[in-house]
Amino acid sequence: MERRDKVNYYLDLAEMVSQRSTCLRKHYGSVIVNNDEVISTGYVGSPRGRKNCTDIGRCIREELKVPRGERYELCRSVHAEANAIISASRERMIGASLYLTGIDARTGDYVESSCSCSMCKRMIINAGIERVYIRDNKNDYRVIEVKDWIERDESLEGRFGY
Repeated sequence: MERRDKVNYYLDLAEMVSQRSTCLRKHYGSVIVNNDEVISTGYVGSPRGRKNCTDIGRCIREELKVPRGERYELCRSVHAEANAIISASRERMIGASLYLTGIDARTGDYVESSCSCSMCKRMIINAGIERVYIRDNKNDYRVIEVKDWIERDESLEGRFGY
């Protein structure tokens, strides 16, 4: 058996973490790694103490037919990237990489053209994370240099690239 490359190993961990997601639409998992050490993990779920969408059996964004990438303020959940950042100290995140995997809750397929939302991008920038790896399928992924998000400030361009 061939040994799994390190990037896909961490993306596999993020995929496993995504199985804890409580969103009815998308299951995302995130892993922050620095110097080959897992710093923290996060998945999509409601804030501590609040009922999850899977518990109440409804999604407000779904009911309102809100398209992907829009009106996140209506969502009950905290995103996977945000939960991973919340769980780590900033000093351990500086220079780190974030690994992100998204699975469609209905189909089980990888989320096509997945990317962090504009709010999570801002948190990733402020956390000092340098690189984001996003899974496209079981073996392929994209690498995003966070400095590119800083240089191409989408909030000034009116585009949000979800």
